[in-house]
Amino acid sequence: MFSQLDEVEKRYEELTSLMGDPSVAGDPKRYAEVAKEQAGLTRTVETWRKYRGLKEELESARELLNDSDQDMREMAKEEIAELEPQLPPLESELKLLLLPKDPNDEKNVLLEIRAGTGGDEASLFAANLFRMYNRYAETKGWKLEPVSSSSTEVGGFKEVICMISGDRPYATLKFESGVHRVQRVPETESQGRIHTSACTVAVMPEAEEVDVNIQDNELKIDVYRSSGPGGQSVNTTDSAVRITHLPSGLVVICQDEKSQHKNRAKALKVLASRLLEAETAKANAETSEARRKMVGSGDRSERIRTYNYPQNRITDHRIGLTLYKLDEVIAGTGLGEVIDACTAYFNAELLKGESSD
Repeated sequence: MFSQLDEVEKRYEELTSLMGDPSVAGDPKRYAEVAKEQAGLTRTVETWRKYRGLKEELESARELLNDSDQDMREMAKEEIAELEPQLPPLESELKLLLLPKDPNDEKNVLLEIRAGTGGDEASLFAANLFRMYNRYAETKGWKLEPVSSSSTEVGGFKEVICMISGDRPYATLKFESGVHRVQRVPETESQGRIHTSACTVAVMPEAEEVDVNIQDNELKIDVYRSSGPGGQSVNTTDSAVRITHLPSGLVVICQDEKSQHKNRAKALKVLASRLLEAETAKANAETSEARRKMVGSGDRSERIRTYNYPQNRITDHRIGLTLYKLDEVIAGTGLGEVIDACTAYFNAELLKGESSD
């Protein structure tokens, strides 16, 4: 591990030097590439240097244990007692930093929430989840932009899609994909019985042009009048767009915007991200069991979490986490605790896989 860290530091110094090279500084595209790679190594190098400095201090303190001066020996013992506990956490962090990077971690996210079993109650839960992620995005300083939605008469969503952009949203949210189940008493339930319904959540990295190659002859594009809420101007023009990707059979519909061109652009963005997700899932299936375990199945049919309102309880079934603060989680303010626990768990699983390879 340490020789690998030395190589990372060497590369970091090379990149730092390149950023000062006039030929690189004068080429915006090249400079951006170098700066991005250098920034990606900064945390690893800083942690490595801190770890190495502590090791050197510890070795110096241990040498003082043989000093003839008793006061010096006592001071050395105190310093050793202070320094030794700092090393294991740094070593664990360095191991995580050296794990193979998910190439999608830096990307923005296309978030899809769909109502599943449960009728109106499922659509209302989809709206709850959308607000939860919206508020969580606000706490992270991210930007959330609606892409398309299909609302219900009771104020819920059959489906809602949005784009989340900011600092590494995919790295943070990628373990949210799957079936989210809710247990609560619907407002329309006169007998006070608890109903169970579910929604599926899909977190997909935003696809860039270099990620997915879509040819015009692979697309069938239909335009028609929008339906549902949206006002007279929406419903009287052919602004809705349905795009069918012929090779895969994927269909994307976007009708939220009054402009056909805007709906077409958004639909293409959704299509590209879904195709990238499919390619990523295929690639994950071909990697080791440890990799598949790390990302869960990535399958939207996998039940990952239960939200129990009567008990104010949230349970993540993959990691065995139960918290009695559902009100905070569903408000978005407490979601970070669940996400952080999932990230730590799956990183630990990936570390196990690396050590057994």
